[in-house]
Order: sequence, then C-alpha cells, then structure tokens
Amino acid sequence: MVSTVETFSATGRRKTAVARVHLASGTGKWTVNNQEPDAYFCSEALLHYIQQPLKATDTLQKFDLKAELHGGGISGQAGALRHAIARALCLADPSLRKVLKESGCLTRDSRMKERKKYGQPGARRRFQFSKR
Repeated sequence: MVSTVETFSATGRRKTAVARVHLASGTGKWTVNNQEPDAYFCSEALLHYIQQPLKATDTLQKFDLKAELHGGGISGQAGALRHAIARALCLADPSLRKVLKESGCLTRDSRMKERKKYGQPGARRRFQFSKR
C-alpha cells in the first residue's frame, strides 16, 4: 500500500519575484530551485530572513520544503520565499496564523520600482532646467 504525505502549497510575492512553495511533513530538508539554500542564497542574513516564519512557530525541523523561485533579484526572491512559507504554514496549521501575523510574515510587501516617465531620464529625475 502506498502512503501519501499531505503537502501544502502556497505562493509568495515580493517586487517582481514569485515563489512557489510545497511544504510536507518531514525532517527539515530544503531545496530551492533544486539546490541547497546555502548555495542559492549566498548571504547568511537572507537565510535567517527566510527561516523567520519557521523559527517563530518552532517548526524548523518538522517540514520538508521544496521551493521554485523566478523573477526579480536574490533579495526580492528571499522576501517572496518568506511570504510563501508563512502562507503555507497557515494552511498546514491555522492556529499558527496569529503568531505569523504578529511577526509580520503574512504581510505582502507591495513596494515596486516606480516606472520611468516620458520626457525625463528616470522616474523622478528631470532634465536640467535652463532659464536662458
């Protein structure tokens, strides 16, 4: 007989980065785009930032995590992954929602780069004004 493991999937976004996470009960094994998270995210600070929802709920060694990231840069992808993990944890155990909400992990950071406008060199920068 085949045993099925229940998985919880969620999507997180930050800037133009999108993270899809599949969370299954296990021993704490992580893969990010088929790589180890240490190899994908070179910064120790980003790794701690990503693990924040799991540490806040004491579930760091209880779930196996498979993440697919695309778009944006490394920092934006880290923010998207953190958001997706928090949303997946809420699906896995609704009682964790209060802790995640208070730590700010469920809030989607909607700040995006402002678009460049026509007639000027950047979003806010203007061409130099000459009176004469």
